[in-house]
Amino acid sequence: MNDISQFAKLNVADTCSLWNLFASRLLYSTARSAGVQLCCTEFVIYECLYKASPVLPERIELQSRLKRALADQHVTPYKIDVEDLQDLEVLRNRKKLSLGELSVMVFARKTAQAVFTDDRGAQKLSRTIMAEAAVQSTPHLYGWLYFTSLLGDGDIEQIRSDLRGFNRSLEPHLGQYHTEAQRCKAIANRANSEAQG
Repeated sequence: MNDISQFAKLNVADTCSLWNLFASRLLYSTARSAGVQLCCTEFVIYECLYKASPVLPERIELQSRLKRALADQHVTPYKIDVEDLQDLEVLRNRKKLSLGELSVMVFARKTAQAVFTDDRGAQKLSRTIMAEAAVQSTPHLYGWLYFTSLLGDGDIEQIRSDLRGFNRSLEPHLGQYHTEAQRCKAIANRANSEAQG
């Protein structure tokens, strides 16, 4: 589990993490107000907007939200050279990851940004080529926002409800990060009280 008290604000997001973040307007708007910045690769844009997939109402809405974020320049897509994807260290360990996920890892490492992914395989592989703290997820983002009091106690239920509305779930990880954020916040509050008293 990542350190709840820390969250790198410059992130290269993959498809799954973009969908999870856009599924909750509360989580997305709070992250933006906290200064979290997202970019992605053109491979991720292809997976999100153009790759053949079942036409579902929730996907159409998520695509609409992504298109708005792109138009407003809240998410910036970057081209990645095919040569960059030939990084043998990454490809040798590929393990069924999409080109979008691979491109995110390569671009994040190349530009010294954090990988933002909710895919467990992508997280594991990212940790072999980057520092642990440079691999982040939506539950980690939630935990940090809660720890820093940008989200409150009742917000987790709204976020869970938002995700369910798009047939997405971050459980049990969201709950685990919520519990850890509560624990860390209580320790920090107690230490602060003792320092003042």
